[in-house]
Parts: sequence; structure tokens; C-alpha cells
Amino acid sequence: MFTIGVHQGPGGFDPLILLVFALAIDAYVGEMRWLFRWLPHPVRIIGGLTAWFDAKLNRETRSQPDRAIRGGLVVLVICVAVGAAGWGVAWLSQNVKYAWILELFLLITLLAQRELYVRVRDVGRALREQNLETAREAVGHIVGRNPAKLDAHAVARAAIESCAENFSDGVVAPVFWYVLFGFPGLAVYKAVNTMDSMIGYRTPKYRAFGFAAARLDDLLSFVPARLAGLFI
Repeated sequence: MFTIGVHQGPGGFDPLILLVFALAIDAYVGEMRWLFRWLPHPVRIIGGLTAWFDAKLNRETRSQPDRAIRGGLVVLVICVAVGAAGWGVAWLSQNVKYAWILELFLLITLLAQRELYVRVRDVGRALREQNLETAREAVGHIVGRNPAKLDAHAVARAAIESCAENFSDGVVAPVFWYVLFGFPGLAVYKAVNTMDSMIGYRTPKYRAFGFAAARLDDLLSFVPARLAGLFI
């Protein structure tokens, strides 16, 4: 694990053991929605920051090159800020007694195994019961398109596609970057993935502004996506 400046200290707990615990707990309890009714979710904080920069810097009156440069700066600023925060969490975890609990909690929060599994399971149950309307409603929670006209086969394909994509983005990639660079690596990946999901589109509004976010997400996902395909 290439985490610069983080050393095993009096509060240290092996990060890879923390990762195993986090995966096991996340598989059992999921994303703990009840807790985030009162606390801001880390991804929501990153999303709010991205939306603020989008509103301030991505204006239609600006040229495409100007918007591309501004979008690149947004990606740089958010990645540096999130990486610094992630490094702080990793340092605390290794050097302050019991601070590893904070890293464990954030790991559980930033992994995403159970939630989509439950959603896809609901789709499968509805299809097995031959209840197409319920299956369409269930798959509508996990896909971006309108499922009203999908037949049973298309519903199944949409659910499988979403599950496979989430397996890469929500499980394999975060674990991959955590194993390589500890919590800072995972945090930066989640920041890039969040920015890509918000501004990484090829629409006239985001083609230039979201270019850096989209390409960086492609780069960071290249190896994890292929590992996910291999596992599947």
C-alpha cells in the first residue's frame, strides 16, 4: 500500500483487515440510510461541491475551451481537497488510538455492495412471479431510462447491466484503489466517479466542462472494470 506519510502508530490497525471488516459489514447492513437522515453522506458533500462549481463556472456564455479548462481545474481542486481529507483520515487511523473506527465507518459508507444487490433481487423476484409492472417499477430505481415500455427480457437485461456496472464502480474499483493507496486512493476515486456521474456527459452543456472528469474516471476505472469482468 503506497500511502506516503502514514506510518503504523499507537492507534494503528492494519488497513487491509479494516477493508475485510468493512466489506463484511456493508454486505450485511448496506448503506445505513437511517443514519444519513441526520448526517451528510460523503458522496453528497462531493456532489454538492461539484454542483456549486458547475453553477459558478459552467456558463453558456463562455467558450468551449474556456469551459474545458475550468472543468479541469474543478477536477483538480476537488481531487486535491478530497485526497488531503482522505490522507488525514488515514493518518488519524494509524496514529490516534481508536481513530481506526472513523476509517472503518467511512469505508462502509463508500462501498456499495448490498443496496443495488437488494434492488436487483427485487427485480428478479417480480420477474419470477411474472409481475411485469412490479419488475418495471423496481428496475426504475436503478436505471436512468423510462422502463414503462420494457418487456420482461429488457427489464432483466437492464437490471443485470446495472448490477455489473455497480459491481465495478461500487465494489471492485474502490477496493482496488484502497489496496494500492489506502483511504486517500479510495476517496479520490469516489470523488472522480461522483463528478463523472454529474458532469461527465456528452451534452452541449457538459461536453467541454465535464471532459476531464469523464476521461479521468475512464482512466481510474480501466483496470478495475476488467477485473470486475474477470470476476463475473
